Amino acid sequence: MPGLEDEAFSRSVVYLCEHSERGALGLIINKPSPLTLEGLLEKVDLALGREDLRGLPVFHGGPVQTDRGFVLHDPMLVEGGAADESAYASTMTIPGGLEMTTSKDVLEALSDGAGPRRLMVMLGYASWGEGQLESELAENAWLTVSADARVIFDTPVGERYDGALALLGLQRWMLSPEAGRA
Repeated sequence: MPGLEDEAFSRSVVYLCEHSERGALGLIINKPSPLTLEGLLEKVDLALGREDLRGLPVFHGGPVQTDRGFVLHDPMLVEGGAADESAYASTMTIPGGLEMTTSKDVLEALSDGAGPRRLMVMLGYASWGEGQLESELAENAWLTVSADARVIFDTPVGERYDGALALLGLQRWMLSPEAGRA
């Protein structure tokens, strides 16, 4: 919401990956850093093996553990494996169809010219402790919308905030920084 002035979260679009009674974890999908995927791979002694990913920005995924990498991507299942077996070692299957991988093997696949068709790479993540996100939602700090892969992967970065609002039938000018209750 417009009243949220925290620099890390102001006008952020957060893809919520996990939400339980213990808390929540999400990735900010509309705050690119100056670092590119190619530059990140160079830092871990890998070369980018896919021309279609040249210039892909690495995003600020959130203010927590900003040295830790997260790859949000289309599902990559093991051929001949179980129906829910991911191709990568440390992968969380997210309800709604995407996966989040934290292991280096996904970067190695990109170096080999393979890997997920659509992906976003983030450094850091956003998290909320037990009951914290629910409290912020009750205070009207956040708007919620069902995830849409088109906003995540197909919408230009600078338009993702407006694209998420449009899923609710809203435009930026319709939002007030003041909260109230009837």
